[in-house]
Amino acid sequence: MVDLDVVVVASGEGPTLTLPPAGSVVAADGGLLRARELGLAVDLVVGDLDSVTPEALAAAEEAGARIVRHPPAKDATDLELAFDEALALGARRVLLVASASGRLDHLLGSLLLLGSERYSGLALDAFVGDAVLHVVRGERTLAGAPGEFLSLFALGGPATGVTTEGLEYPLTGETLEPGTTRGVSNVFTRTDARVVLDSGVLLVVRPEGARR
Repeated sequence: MVDLDVVVVASGEGPTLTLPPAGSVVAADGGLLRARELGLAVDLVVGDLDSVTPEALAAAEEAGARIVRHPPAKDATDLELAFDEALALGARRVLLVASASGRLDHLLGSLLLLGSERYSGLALDAFVGDAVLHVVRGERTLAGAPGEFLSLFALGGPATGVTTEGLEYPLTGETLEPGTTRGVSNVFTRTDARVVLDSGVLLVVRPEGARR
């Protein structure tokens, strides 16, 4: 099992997960409560801290967590602040644990955040509700199960030269534009799939990946 540099935990409900060990755990505001439910020892809590009780904060601080408080009127979400803290820690790989429920605008913002150029140096994966997400820049090989669904979405601009192996509907040197459904509902045909692109960013969504 490979150690992850940083696990970032966002607020909200989600399934019980078994996570690989991490070098550091960063909680985005109310993500402190979710981290505690998952049995994670939190190293840093960041945000305006409006979704966590003073008692929970005090307990986290007593256990050794660093608290980074921001004003409510800020220019970034708590999750973005948490990602920036992961960068400041020197992370190379980040696993996000987030909820698929709650406000739609927050969820959309979180998904688009994964494709930010600011985080282009990170290997990014996420558990979002029952789904598993992967950010692909250049090339990645993804472990899955035959018959499992996955979809490919371009983030922030066209993804060019997209080529896949191990999927029922292969792509060969294609361009996926933001807003197209060309990459939706593909299927693993083996236990791994390879995704390669010449330029751009792809978000791979496996809608039931967390259950597997």
